[in-house]
Amino acid sequence: MTSDFIASSVNVNPVVIRRTLSSLKAAGIIDVKAGCGGATPVKEADDITLYDIYSAVDCVEGDLFNFHENPNPECPVGKNIHAVLDSHLADAQTALENELKSVTLADLMNQLNILM
Repeated sequence: MTSDFIASSVNVNPVVIRRTLSSLKAAGIIDVKAGCGGATPVKEADDITLYDIYSAVDCVEGDLFNFHENPNPECPVGKNIHAVLDSHLADAQTALENELKSVTLADLMNQLNILM
């Protein structure tokens, strides 16, 4: 598929799609041909997880939940907010990443075929 075709499907500027395709290519997930060659998967759909895609497009570097960098040490909430929330947020990020690792592109294609 070409970036113009994909962009029209998701209703975004083709430049956004080209950047995303570039990230996917750098991660070894797709191959991109210039012009009207478009993009094609390098791996089988069973071998590409949502986590692979999530990691390739650099949605998040490090912690998903990054907040309150400089809490007021005099504030009873601010000085304790990380002690209270950080482990829960880390668990939530791990759960998200594990779910993404459990779903392949083939799974999504099968679900889409059922809906169509």
